Amino acid sequence: MAERAASGRQGVAAKPFGEGTRLLVPGKPRRELEEVREKDPDGRVVVHDRLVDSLGRMRKSGAIDSAMYDVGRAFQAAFTIASLDPLRAAPALRVPGARREPELSERQIDARRRVHAALQALGGINSPAGSCVWHVLGCGCSIRQWAVRQGWNGRPVRQEQAQGVLIAALGVLASSDGHGNDPTAW
Repeated sequence: MAERAASGRQGVAAKPFGEGTRLLVPGKPRRELEEVREKDPDGRVVVHDRLVDSLGRMRKSGAIDSAMYDVGRAFQAAFTIASLDPLRAAPALRVPGARREPELSERQIDARRRVHAALQALGGINSPAGSCVWHVLGCGCSIRQWAVRQGWNGRPVRQEQAQGVLIAALGVLASSDGHGNDPTAW
C-alpha cells in the first residue's frame, strides 16, 4: 500500500491510509478528499479519491430533507457561478496589457445577488449560519473544519453543534422565499 503524508506539515511521518481516510485537496486547503476502494470491470481493486460531500451525507443520513438539500445545492451553484471561490484560475478573457479587470456577466451578477440575499436571510456573513453556509456550502470546507476554525466567542464549536447550525440555516433558506415562489430565489 502506498504511503501518503497525513499532513502538509514538515516533520510528520507518513502513515498508510486505509479506506475512508480523509486528505486535504492539493491547492484547496479547505476541501477534504476521502479515499475510496472499488473494483473495476475486470475485478481489480482501484483506489481513488472523492471530495467529501457534506450535503449528500446529511441527506443520506436523514438529517436534512429534499427541500433543504435542493436549496443547499442551489446555493452552491450560485456561489460557483458568482465566482466567489477564493481559489480560482485567472479569467481567460484577460488580455495581456489590459488595464482593467473583465466585467462580470449578467449571470454572475444575478448569482452574486442571490448569494447576498441568502446570507442576509441568515443574518449576514458574520452570523453563525451565514458563516457556516459560506464556508461549508460555498468554499467546500467540511463541517468539522468550519467548527474548529470558526468557533464562537473565541472557542471552537463542537461538530454536532456545527451540523445543527447548517441544518438550521438550510431550513431557513428552504422556507425563506418571501414571495411565495421557488425557495432558491431568496
